[in-house]
Amino acid sequence: MKQKAVSHPLSEYIERLLTGGALLPDSPDNVMEVVGILKSYGVVLDAYSQNLIYIADHQFLVFFPFFKYFNGEISLAKLIRHWWHDRINFEYAEYCMKAMMWHGGGGLDEYLDTPEFEQRAQAVIQAKFPNNPIIMGVNQLFPDFLTEMLRLSAYYTGLGQFWRVMADIFLNLSDRYDEGQIQTIPQVVDHIKAGLVADALKPITYAVKIRGEVYDIIPKSVGLTFLADTAIPYVEAVFFRGTPFHGTVSYNAQAYQIPLDQARFQYGALYADPLPIGGSGIPPTLLMQDMRHYLPDYLHRIYRHTLRGEDDLRVQICMSFQKSMFCVTTAAILGLMPYPMETEDTSEQIANRVYLEKWMTRLETSQLQAVNNK
Repeated sequence: MKQKAVSHPLSEYIERLLTGGALLPDSPDNVMEVVGILKSYGVVLDAYSQNLIYIADHQFLVFFPFFKYFNGEISLAKLIRHWWHDRINFEYAEYCMKAMMWHGGGGLDEYLDTPEFEQRAQAVIQAKFPNNPIIMGVNQLFPDFLTEMLRLSAYYTGLGQFWRVMADIFLNLSDRYDEGQIQTIPQVVDHIKAGLVADALKPITYAVKIRGEVYDIIPKSVGLTFLADTAIPYVEAVFFRGTPFHGTVSYNAQAYQIPLDQARFQYGALYADPLPIGGSGIPPTLLMQDMRHYLPDYLHRIYRHTLRGEDDLRVQICMSFQKSMFCVTTAAILGLMPYPMETEDTSEQIANRVYLEKWMTRLETSQLQAVNNK
């Protein structure tokens, strides 16, 4: 007896994508929420990007970078604001950068383990500490120590350059929404996908200046690009895998609450429960705190009229942020489809469906159905 084919548990989302929809349902409220939160996110990403690139360019091989969050502008007033915490939480940007570095993936990760990078790193180290026998002695005793610091700097600039592009995409989306050009969720997705495609081959490079001389650490000739070497690894590391939040799971190996295999991590932005936002040890709290300062009036007004008003503002922001990230994920999924959506070739249609089923399998335990019910 012939067995009946079993449909995928998230088949409705597959059909929605195949018919021009998105992972998030289309409604005026969702459009307003997603565009508004991405406007705020774009402003914050602009600041994150500038700081990450500043650290990579000016704080490399600095052992105690006390003023790395100041972008080279140090004053008493700024220092007081920093101590008072009246500032952007750049620590969250570093959290994302370290998650990317830890999970790896993409050409940047591969290049940083090559002999070419090692050679270029040693040239920078020699130029940075030409008359410092103590540091050079440490470099000989622990040859990976300073090299690893430069690997970290490479990730600072890689994420900074990635976020530079994304900030412009999100801010431009807000401008188009204000002008009436963006009215549906599929239009939001198309805008983001177009931005990703337009900058897909944008080179990722890294050079530092030491006493007036420029040293290439990631030259253009290496061939690293925006989409393959920063965007895709970022989505994998931050959207999907992430890192376990302190206080929400046990780090005790005997408790088996954290998978042994990093590939099975599901702590990323698409999986996180918004309710713990605001608790200690929850890194996204820093991001939500930053975004609350730049909310468009129309979105802030919506939050004020909810049951709890301002009392759970960070949680509300997190819920909107997850909705927006499912739109970004939709753009990434559609942008990486093996064949055009409108293909008439049966084998290509099957390949597209298999491709989408693999994505949906990864999203089964995410907050996808939760954001669709809000």
